[in-house]
Amino acid sequence: MKTLITLLAASFIAGTTGLHAAPAKTKTYPKDVCIVSDNKLGSMGRVITKTHGDQEVKFCCKPCVKKFDKDPKKYLDNLNKKK
Repeated sequence: MKTLITLLAASFIAGTTGLHAAPAKTKTYPKDVCIVSDNKLGSMGRVITKTHGDQEVKFCCKPCVKKFDKDPKKYLDNLNKKK
């Protein structure tokens, strides 16, 4: 009986001691222009910030967000090339 209690206690402790993966760190957006249009951020009003996977992206306007959402890989590839 003592062994069973010890095993149950060990199982409980192992399940609650932070064995979970740490959240991914978000990469900050490295540019001062829109990822889609290359317009200066803020030139079209309020800057829109969104996270895609582990990358923060910024847009000059809502239509650019819609274009990005249709083909995010295209824009993220361009972002990575221009670093």
